Amino acid sequence: MCNLEHFKIDLKGLAEEQTPLEYQLGDDFFKQLGSTEVQGGALHVSGSIRKAVGFFELQLAISGTVRITCDRCLDLMDQPIEAKLQQVVKLGTVDDNEAWQGGSYAEQDDIIIVDEDKAVLDTAWLIYESVVLAVPIQHVHQPGDCNVAMSEKLNELSAARSSDADAGETIDPRWEALKNLKIKN
Repeated sequence: MCNLEHFKIDLKGLAEEQTPLEYQLGDDFFKQLGSTEVQGGALHVSGSIRKAVGFFELQLAISGTVRITCDRCLDLMDQPIEAKLQQVVKLGTVDDNEAWQGGSYAEQDDIIIVDEDKAVLDTAWLIYESVVLAVPIQHVHQPGDCNVAMSEKLNELSAARSSDADAGETIDPRWEALKNLKIKN
């Protein structure tokens, strides 16, 4: 079982230098966060958090594969991803109107403000968001890897749909002329 407490960083306890960070993410990480987009995966996260005067600089590199649903056949597929996360974090006061994640974070001008009283940065959700944003919009298997039964059914229904459209109504002559141009080229 993945322990999400491992992803929490006590900002006040950090030294004045860079602190290295390293995580191995598996299926349990995504289950614990209640992910619907990503079903699982194997990811390596490495980077550091640097304490500077008045702020903290978080830099992470994420690489590996995630398990997502294929848009074409609905089977699970492995999608390789690479992502980088660079985030500036400051301590401050967070009011209830701008708070997210249990009232201890706020976001202003690409800067995360962590409630000074708690001073704990939870990187789990930041990592998850970076992973989800790195997944391509369209995700399909490589040609020939899709579920054969589903691909056949999709082709059958697509062919039936196009033949119904061709047989149903007459086509506007302007569109017919454009269709003929397409066939010639």
